[in-house]
Amino acid sequence: MQNSLTRKPIEIKISTVVAVAVLLHEASTPALEAALKEMTAGSPDFFDDEFAVIDVESIAAETVDWDALIALFKAHGLHPVAVRNAREEDYAAIRSHGLSIDVVSKPRHEPEVIAAQAEVPAPAAKAEPQVIIRNNPAMVIDTPVRAGQRIYARGADLIITASVNNGAEVIADGSIHIYSTLRGRALAGATGNTEARIFALQMEPELVSIAGIYRTFENGFPDLQAQHPAQVRLIGDSIEVSSVKTVG
Repeated sequence: MQNSLTRKPIEIKISTVVAVAVLLHEASTPALEAALKEMTAGSPDFFDDEFAVIDVESIAAETVDWDALIALFKAHGLHPVAVRNAREEDYAAIRSHGLSIDVVSKPRHEPEVIAAQAEVPAPAAKAEPQVIIRNNPAMVIDTPVRAGQRIYARGADLIITASVNNGAEVIADGSIHIYSTLRGRALAGATGNTEARIFALQMEPELVSIAGIYRTFENGFPDLQAQHPAQVRLIGDSIEVSSVKTVG
């Protein structure tokens, strides 16, 4: 059998991979294990084999047991792929576990220049009406999102006009709007937007998340008015679920 002359042994294409950011504020493995158990409430598929980027900026001065840390995350369904804000002396240990080094560029601080000038009374400013302009692109999905499917609206809101079934996952850097029933997992504000929200005509989710803060519903979804639209938003460090009032 003759190989095709146009077939390449390998191809490289751009692909979007979603990873959760894990910000560590403790280096103690027992403390982290206790926190994970409390977060997941014993649910074995809470993270559902998510890729994870570990951010160690808050514990940069502490010693990390990388063997124990990576094993702990894998035991809870998280698969570390990179470490962010690590010390250079830890690079070898991190790479020995097959993890990448995620280098975050720091903004340059330009020297402040203060110019002396005579005080001149400023002219009275005219009262202008406040104008708010937002450019929020959106991804629109018109078909049901079925179990095993994952949809990610990168840099945009996500609008779904059909149902999101159990076992499905929808993710957006902005807000998520579902004009039907949400039964799967919904993660809004994936890149840290705390103002993002999740809206649905009927809420029955397995898990919701705003800006990386999760909430599951093992004991059932909060008792809202039947068939009433609802929203999920972030209040402080907590997920709040409430009904949405409609006019009509």
